[in-house]
Amino acid sequence: MNEIAYSQELRAQIETNLAGHEVREHALDGRRHAAVSIIVMDSDAELHGADGAVVDPLFMRDLPGLADDETLSGSVAGTAGGAAVLLTRRSAKLKNHPNQWALPGGRIDEGESPLAAAMREVEEEVGLTLTETDLLGRLDDYPTRSGYVMTPFVFWAGTEADPVPAPAEVASVHRISIRELLRPDSPRYVEIDESHRPVVQVAIGQDLIHAPTGAIVLQFREVAYRGTSMRVDDLEQPVFAWR
Repeated sequence: MNEIAYSQELRAQIETNLAGHEVREHALDGRRHAAVSIIVMDSDAELHGADGAVVDPLFMRDLPGLADDETLSGSVAGTAGGAAVLLTRRSAKLKNHPNQWALPGGRIDEGESPLAAAMREVEEEVGLTLTETDLLGRLDDYPTRSGYVMTPFVFWAGTEADPVPAPAEVASVHRISIRELLRPDSPRYVEIDESHRPVVQVAIGQDLIHAPTGAIVLQFREVAYRGTSMRVDDLEQPVFAWR
C-alpha cells in the first residue's frame, strides 16, 4: 500500500468525518477522568522508521490469543512513512503500565477542562505545543479497567512538529503511518475466560496494541479516517492491563 499523503485534503477529510460522528460520553461513576490525544503528523520512512527497543520475551509470550508458532519481537521498525499518528512507549520505570504503548495524555486536574488537559499532557510528555486551532475533533470516551474514563481528542500537528520524549514518563516516541493502521490482518479479537467481551488487538509492526490505546486507535481508523460508524467502548482490555 502506498503512503498516505500528509495534506490539507487529509486534514479536511478527518475533520469532516469527526464532525459527523456523534460522540458517546460516559459518566465517571466514581472513576477518574483522563484525556488523551491522537496526533496526526507527517513521517518519513527513513528518518522515523527505527525502533531499537528490546522487549521482554516472557511478556510477549503472555499476550492473549497468540498461536504456538507466532512470535512477536515488539519492534515497530519500518512502520513510518507519510501521514502518521504519534504513539509513545511508556517508561519502564513507571509504576503503572510500564513499557506499554500509550497515547500522550493523563489525569485531568481539578477545574481543568478535558481539552486543556489533553494539550497540557502533550506538551509535558512529548514537547509539542498544540492549540484549539489544531483540534480536529473528538472520539468516544473509553472506560478503563483501572478506574478511568479516557476522553480522546484528535489534533493536527503541522509539518514542523518534532516530538521529544520526556524521559521520566516516555521511553520513546514513534510515528505509526496510517497506512500501517490499515493492515488487512488487523484488528484481531480474542476471547478470554475473565470476560464476555472480546479483547481487541491492533497490529503494528511486530507488536500488538491493546485497549484502551488500541481501541481508540481503531476508532480513529474507522471513524476519523474511513468515515464509517464504529463504537469501541465494548472492547476489552487484556488482564495484565486491568490494574
